[in-house]
Amino acid sequence: MLSPRMIDYAATAASFRWTVPERFNFARDVVDHSAADPAKPALLWCNEAGRERRFTFDDIARASCRFANLLAAHGVGKGDRVVVMLPRLPEWQIAMVGTLRAGAIPIPCIDMLTAKDVAYRVGHSGAVAAVTTAANTAKFADAARFKLRVSVDAADGWLELGPALAAEPETFAAVALAADDPAIMYYTSGSTGNPKGVTHAAHAIWAWRVSAWYWLDLRPGDLMWCTADTGWSKAGTSILFGPWSCGAQVLFYDGRFDPRLRLELLARHRVTVFCAAATELRRLIAEDFSGFDLSALRLAVSAGETVNPEVVRRWVEKTGRPLLDGYGQTETLMTVLNYPCLPVKPGSMGKPLPGTEVALVAPGGTLARGSATGELAVRLPNPQVMLGYWQEPAKTAAAKTVVDGVEYWLSGDVVRRDDEGYLFYEGRADDVISSAGYRIGPMEVENALIEHPAVQESAAVASPDPERGEVVKAFVVLRPGHAPSDALARELQEHAKRVTAPYKYPRRIEFVAELPKTASGKLRRRELRDREFARANAPAIGDNPPPT
Repeated sequence: MLSPRMIDYAATAASFRWTVPERFNFARDVVDHSAADPAKPALLWCNEAGRERRFTFDDIARASCRFANLLAAHGVGKGDRVVVMLPRLPEWQIAMVGTLRAGAIPIPCIDMLTAKDVAYRVGHSGAVAAVTTAANTAKFADAARFKLRVSVDAADGWLELGPALAAEPETFAAVALAADDPAIMYYTSGSTGNPKGVTHAAHAIWAWRVSAWYWLDLRPGDLMWCTADTGWSKAGTSILFGPWSCGAQVLFYDGRFDPRLRLELLARHRVTVFCAAATELRRLIAEDFSGFDLSALRLAVSAGETVNPEVVRRWVEKTGRPLLDGYGQTETLMTVLNYPCLPVKPGSMGKPLPGTEVALVAPGGTLARGSATGELAVRLPNPQVMLGYWQEPAKTAAAKTVVDGVEYWLSGDVVRRDDEGYLFYEGRADDVISSAGYRIGPMEVENALIEHPAVQESAAVASPDPERGEVVKAFVVLRPGHAPSDALARELQEHAKRVTAPYKYPRRIEFVAELPKTASGKLRRRELRDREFARANAPAIGDNPPPT
């Protein structure tokens, strides 16, 4: 299973053509394919207590066959929805692959969901089965109506997974899935309204290997560690579908976040490709890297939240290895990326994935040409893009538009394109700040602030102002050893004026202990902005501009 290498971005993008198979089942066409070599490593699991478990592709194939048989024995089959709500345990991979093998539709969920969250997902999707842990079984109020309910450890009224699998045969003929059959469902983080059930077809699971080829640069022999939670779509592409489609092994760590332990694990297990959220990377670069042998590491990537240029600079300085930011959504997965063969521009999302054509839609619905700013749109059809929101055709239709006879998926994100075709994230369409006739992207302000040694992270939002309509307000989390003060607020304002255009500096600064984020770690700027408009002009530290 050899992954094509990209040496020349322009040539690869120009020649790339999607060759989607008519039928695809990840269990058969990827896992079983690699299992032909019974010794080929697939998974290295470890936890905070020091335990380790290792699995070959053959181990995963056999265990997933048992899980598929368990589903079938309880009447769960093609098209049925199965909630897979597990922490970082090998049973997650077994349940995911087994569900796909049976032709059922897994719904990966983080295990921190509340009973209310679970009830919504079960009711909305019509799930008929669930696999979870004993600690989470009480969250499934409607479990009695399920065809099958399985717990990794013993729980009243639930089958225990280990003994249940042991009783099943270890062969199962994978269900044939047409390329456009529904294959997996992710629920959005629900930053506004109820979460939406993002439904992807079998062809999407096949297509997600392309970002693993060109962005992750994976190949057999690699050990990839992605720290994403199991309920995030990023876990699907960078823990399961992407690496295994390239024949690479994955590291799966179950334990608390500790920056020094992260470095220790990278060194001990000789990780070659590392993927972490921007929030984690900001913590890691504050550590002393001396004493950790990271010579096996050749690449780090991040997605889900934009990585500030200062974080990229300091990572490269400390490791000597590139850090490649990437952009995607639950609805599209990875679409705009930086690549090992391309120079990295600080703060840029990179360029479109080969096979993915993007456009910038200007206000009024026209396409912006050349160097411009607009809403990022993905040309359809594209096998990576979702089938639709589960049972919500109106919302699905509202996320598309037709320009000059061409249909596009609308991302809702404002992006700037420079004269070399690099794209820069400006914020959600309603995150952009309009102040005295200027349009200011929050990332520009946040990138400037994080360069100051006192700033750990920040969020820039619009704040109502009687003269300018809106002004920039920054919510700032300080690094340890720094205390909030009017003097520091003024210092940050002057710093921002020097680093970015003076009109973009935050005229208001409020120091906070933490920033609101979604379950997947994305910043909830809208929550901060709504709070500002609700309290309109409330005084805050630094609510005076420095002299011009």
